[in-house]
Amino acid sequence: MVLLPTGVPVSILRIITQRSEAEVELQRICDRTQDEAILHKESTVREVLQSVRRQGDTALIRYTEEFDQTTLTIDTLRVGGAELDAAYQQVSKELLDAIRLARHRIQAFHEKRIPRSWVEFGEDGVVLGKRYTPVDRAGLYVPGGQAAYPSTVLMNAIPAKVAGVPRIVMVTPPGRGGMGINPAVLVAAQEAGIEEIYRVGGAQAIGALAYGTATIPKVDVITGPGNIYVTLAKKQVYGLVGIDSLAGPSEVLVIADHQANPVYLAADLLAQAEHDTLAAAILITPHLDLAKAVAAEVTQQLADHPRKLITEKAIAHYGVAIVTETLEEAIELSNQFAPEHLELEVEDPWSLLDQIRHAGAIFLGSSTPEAVGDYLAGPNHTLPTSGSARYASALGVETFLKHSSLIEYTPQALQKVAGAIDLLAMTEGLYSHAQSVRLRRKYPS
Repeated sequence: MVLLPTGVPVSILRIITQRSEAEVELQRICDRTQDEAILHKESTVREVLQSVRRQGDTALIRYTEEFDQTTLTIDTLRVGGAELDAAYQQVSKELLDAIRLARHRIQAFHEKRIPRSWVEFGEDGVVLGKRYTPVDRAGLYVPGGQAAYPSTVLMNAIPAKVAGVPRIVMVTPPGRGGMGINPAVLVAAQEAGIEEIYRVGGAQAIGALAYGTATIPKVDVITGPGNIYVTLAKKQVYGLVGIDSLAGPSEVLVIADHQANPVYLAADLLAQAEHDTLAAAILITPHLDLAKAVAAEVTQQLADHPRKLITEKAIAHYGVAIVTETLEEAIELSNQFAPEHLELEVEDPWSLLDQIRHAGAIFLGSSTPEAVGDYLAGPNHTLPTSGSARYASALGVETFLKHSSLIEYTPQALQKVAGAIDLLAMTEGLYSHAQSVRLRRKYPS
């Protein structure tokens, strides 16, 4: 909060009333991770990955000591059964109940998303189909650092389990200075059916999952959010393995009309901003009075905020209230930004839904804060960021599945289309393609 010369407090949430200025600001926020310093981080990540590829567990132990100030041995890389059992004694019954409620709802939602294999037998002797199968191994990254994220465990592990992945391994930082892995994270993993857990984080953990070491198996798909080093590592190993996405800093965009409660709106903006200093919190409304009320409320709710430094920085740099002429203009700006989280705090949110083209998750109505989706509504909270909702979707069961096409032609069916295949193949100069059909046409089985 800053003060005018008169001593009147001014909110750090800026208010913009011009469309052209709003578009420039939204683009600036969308591009907030395009930092030249990333080039230096990329070279650091490349070096870490190469070391892990060459030296395996030895590199993991060395980097864990360097970055996490934690000494490990090959024998202590994997979390043991005694520590897993002890975690249940360190969480309250209320927290365990909450984890189990979230697990139940997330699982119920993702079970509805399983794509079905199908086969169609045509009357012309052609059989076509699609067959879905899970990957053999999935690697889940769960961030650590200063916070614990049992919800991230559930959101990554449950879709993999529902998809039927035979082997799922989890990696997570060991806790800085030997603090250990938060017991809530270990409990959530076990509740989701994951017991193969390794205490390693950062780019080195991604390298271990991508290349494999003597202790940690090579996987087929890596999912889960992390810091910039984790994200860059996932980017560099993509192609060798599949990944869910290159998740950037979190963001929320709230569209609100006259009936919206400024206290709720401010709380929702702050809920996003408290994630990270790069988190973005955006309000778009046709009502200037509402924008002013929310800005004032943000200042008030920040006063005693336990994560004030982080939250205040995020609001100051990437928080904004945009005032439009109409609700339709607000939707246009939202579609241009393609937010990770979109809240429709309007009188009739369902009437606007058809106009929303790009959003990772859409929260409808004043009783549906984004936090509901973060924890236990059911849909996944790992969502596309930085405008990628224009073409990408949430992590889900499909992330851990691949599909194979099924094709069968009878000799009679092949005869009917052989001429067309021959012509297309020869047009492309691929003689043997054409010949493989000609021979069957000439010598039918």
